[in-house]
Amino acid sequence: MTSFKRITYLLTALFILGCSFSFYAEAQRVKGKRGRTPSSLSVSDSIQGDSLLVDSLALDTVGSDTAKKKDPLDAPVVYEASDSIVFTRGGFAHLYGNGKVNYQNIELTSAVITMNMDSSTVFARGVEDSTGVATGTPVFKDGETPYESEIMRYNFKTKKGFINSIITQQGEGYVTSEEAKKGPNDEIYMRHGKYTTCDDHEHPHFYLKLSMAKVRPKKNVVFGPAQLVVEDVPLPIAVPFGFFPFNSSYSSGFIMPTYGDEMNRGFYLRDGGYYFAISDRMDLKVLGEIFTKGSWGLSAASNYNKRYKYSGTFNASYLVTKTGDKGMPDYAVSKDFKIQWSHRQDAKANPNSTFSASVNFATSSYDQSNLSSLYNPQQYSQNTKASSVSYSRNFPEIGLNISSTFNITQNTRDSSVTMTLPDVNIALNRIYPFKRKKAAGNERWYEKISLQYTGSMTNKVDTKDNLLFKTPMRQWVNGMQHKIPVTATFTLFKYINLVPSFNYTERWYLNKITRSYDPSPASTDHVKRDTVSGFYRLYDYNMALQMNTKLYGMYKPLFMKSKEIQIRHVFSPSVSYTYTPNFGASRYGYYDTYTYTDEDGEVRTVEYSPFEGMSYGVPGKTMSQNISFSVDNNLEMKMKSDKDTTGYRKISLIDQLGASLSYDMANKKWSDLSMNVRLKLTKSYTFNMNASFATYAYQFDDQGNVVVGDRTEWSYGRFGRFQGYSGSFSYTLNNDTFKKLFGKSEDKGEDDKKKEESEDDDNAENAEQKEEETNNSGMRKTESAATDADGYLAFKFPWSISLSYSYSIREDRTKDINIKTMRYPYSLTHSLNVSGNFKIGSRWNMNYSTGYDFTTKEMSMTTLNITRDLHCFNMSCGLVFGPFTSYNFSIRANSSMLTDALKWDQRSNTGSSVTWY
Repeated sequence: MTSFKRITYLLTALFILGCSFSFYAEAQRVKGKRGRTPSSLSVSDSIQGDSLLVDSLALDTVGSDTAKKKDPLDAPVVYEASDSIVFTRGGFAHLYGNGKVNYQNIELTSAVITMNMDSSTVFARGVEDSTGVATGTPVFKDGETPYESEIMRYNFKTKKGFINSIITQQGEGYVTSEEAKKGPNDEIYMRHGKYTTCDDHEHPHFYLKLSMAKVRPKKNVVFGPAQLVVEDVPLPIAVPFGFFPFNSSYSSGFIMPTYGDEMNRGFYLRDGGYYFAISDRMDLKVLGEIFTKGSWGLSAASNYNKRYKYSGTFNASYLVTKTGDKGMPDYAVSKDFKIQWSHRQDAKANPNSTFSASVNFATSSYDQSNLSSLYNPQQYSQNTKASSVSYSRNFPEIGLNISSTFNITQNTRDSSVTMTLPDVNIALNRIYPFKRKKAAGNERWYEKISLQYTGSMTNKVDTKDNLLFKTPMRQWVNGMQHKIPVTATFTLFKYINLVPSFNYTERWYLNKITRSYDPSPASTDHVKRDTVSGFYRLYDYNMALQMNTKLYGMYKPLFMKSKEIQIRHVFSPSVSYTYTPNFGASRYGYYDTYTYTDEDGEVRTVEYSPFEGMSYGVPGKTMSQNISFSVDNNLEMKMKSDKDTTGYRKISLIDQLGASLSYDMANKKWSDLSMNVRLKLTKSYTFNMNASFATYAYQFDDQGNVVVGDRTEWSYGRFGRFQGYSGSFSYTLNNDTFKKLFGKSEDKGEDDKKKEESEDDDNAENAEQKEEETNNSGMRKTESAATDADGYLAFKFPWSISLSYSYSIREDRTKDINIKTMRYPYSLTHSLNVSGNFKIGSRWNMNYSTGYDFTTKEMSMTTLNITRDLHCFNMSCGLVFGPFTSYNFSIRANSSMLTDALKWDQRSNTGSSVTWY
């Protein structure tokens, strides 16, 4: 133990002694620097003692008359100045006023430039005005990399230089330094430098204070000990060394993870991994996450794009979530995965075939386990997911189209899954088999006969997500359907269209389900079901005859004759007759029966269909002769108007007002009356209403229950019973809404308006161009103050509110019926949703969404997001009220390279409940 203490004391003493020598050497260098002052271009630099920072200009012959002649330059040196150029003895040239020197791909601009023609060296500096502000400071550009400085010395031959107060942009950040040396390979050695992503070079909001650094433009920055400084306040956060990569080209690289903590899973590192730049058409990003309590996850994301062919994205994630303490009753392990795939084929790739995919499949507990979903209330509360992959192929030479779709629908609430694999549809264009190839004279009646073919095949299963790949094929429901409609259109009395049709439908099934009585007490419904495999063909057909026409009526009102108002009424009646035979006979085999003896000893017969619940149903077992009546009305008005270029304005009074009713002559039964109305109230809003009125009235049966009787409402002298209606209405209010309604009209012609619009477009383009130039130059973006017409500072408060109101009116059968009118009371279910945003100034932004259910008298989930632009940083705060109450607060750097390193996050824990009120 004593030897260990001695070794510890010895190492501590050596460390203190080393630090003392280091501080002493630094003091000597600073002292030496203060003791030297350069007097001319030939004087050695102040940092001569440093092997990396020796002034290479001292090795060159600047102003020496006895030196040997240098080799000529590889290219001519072109120089110019706006004020004057003065040549002096010794081969010096002095450029005054916006001087510019070009050599190969090197460009130097400054207010004052001094060149030595013999030694190929330049000296550049700015000038100070009466207030002491330096202007025309040197800007050195080597290729595409610019450098700003106060004083610069450069040798064109050796490509070395000395720069005071350099400013250069590298990637998303800026590197500045009090003293810098430029090497021949364009590298820069700095001392007392700063690195920041703030574009305010002189007073950045934050920066890393670099003791020494080496900059390789557009490649990387390597630096020694550095300290974080925020608002000129040094923080006790330092690093011994660092490395910032700058790569503007497409390349692979590591992705730094984010860190944090979560109460149920512990501290974590997330979203760290590697990015693979596979090719110009495809990339791959592999990320991982790990928690201190054992949870972990992996994810892969890829983007692919082939121009004029296809493009898409693919994401896959796998999570292992461990909660509780191992060995305790609350310990649980869940394994979840998620797959997302989006594929789009370019329209130019193949006009006759298309392939698209939109897959969003995940296990039912994935969103509850994924940390990113826990703080996203919209994603966390989503109960359904849908996936679809489709392919279609068109054969234009024969008029055939084949399409296939693979669908998955999930309900994460009960983990149920409905999969359809595949769903194939075949369609053949309408053909006229009796049409002559070389027609002569009028068209024959039989040439109007046409037929068409549509076929479909499906294979579907309903199961749970954990049993999706374990479900046997016998539990899948499959089938195929063929439809062949034969139609023709004739004209009767020139104005009536007569359309006879014959429709044939055939269904193919691979199994059927037979039933028999099961006396076992363990059976809930005492029905035994057996699946019998085989090939079963079911068919049915019907015949129909339809007549329709259009009647036009014109009306010219007596008032407002100067407007030349004309009202047109279009009345479209239609009558059709449809005959469907009875396919319930035993010879078809579509229906069957089984018998059983009830508790009273009576023999009961139950009729059923072995094909009930199949994909395409079963033909009906009753004959029907159905007559349908329908009418449509359209009412439009045309009036004289100076605002329209045609001189007349068309107004839709009633876009559609229709009704339909049918009567089955075989069963002597009326259908319900259906009515619909559509009104174009404004250019952006159309009112739609579809309502149904029941034909038969309520009555009491022998047990006193309310049932639908055999007597119509008309027989009681009443109109059909209104069965309800539902609809919605939405509108958005913003700054321009009230200006349009209550703003003052300006007496300006169309030419003036067009001229103003053109000027506004030009101003917008100029502003965008200036903004782009500003961004490219790396200077800080500024906003010019706007004034109103009176010269005062314009007040801007952008805002918008979106209102959405939905309602539903239905019979409330939970309440007692009115015995006098035999009607149930109606109940109204309605809710209001509000969302929008507003900005307080140019840097504050607030988004919100909420809602209220008037029936339950409860608020829906309410979210409020507040963001503040802090120039170099961004502050955000999110509040969620309601079923998923939570909060989060974050401040992080705007730079994508530093956003995960310079941040502070605070959020509610997912394992706790936040009580706000």
